[in-house]
Amino acid sequence: MARTWLSIRVELVSGRGIDLWPRPGRVFAASRSHTFAQLADAIDLAFARWDLAHMHMFTLADQTQVTPLKLWDGEAPEGSTDSDRTKLSRLGRGDQFAYLFDFGDDWAHLCTVAESRIDPLETLGGLPAEPMPYFGWGDLPDQYGRRWDGDDGESQPPKPPRRPLADLPPLLPWWGPRQRGQ
Repeated sequence: MARTWLSIRVELVSGRGIDLWPRPGRVFAASRSHTFAQLADAIDLAFARWDLAHMHMFTLADQTQVTPLKLWDGEAPEGSTDSDRTKLSRLGRGDQFAYLFDFGDDWAHLCTVAESRIDPLETLGGLPAEPMPYFGWGDLPDQYGRRWDGDDGESQPPKPPRRPLADLPPLLPWWGPRQRGQ
């Protein structure tokens, strides 16, 4: 297959009022026939978002806003286009654009299209139906800032067990309580 797919670098710039540095990121392979909605879904999953009931919007370099129009109840920003129908073929080599997820916590991403196209068979080993991450780096913050199950934002984290991994069932050889002398 020819080098026809886009390689899109996505860096998480900020969210929940915090500017991230170094910025975690992912690189996606995407067909020019994929939609911006499909790219949004792929970004949200690759950045470990588990509550997906939030709006999104892309802002292109020419200030065009691409968002799911059906969710705006007729109140979409003037001139915006539908992310469910707008194809990534609008993007050119080297283009930069922003992606915003969750208009309350404002998870903002810088997206950059690579200068070179990629061959999905060579890069991914196949032709996925959706955009797919193929490289990444960095620590991903929890969508709501939770650090452990039950985090209420005010409590201290639970104390670790005296012996690391001793609280786990012995499913792997290094998990669970150790016998004396081991």
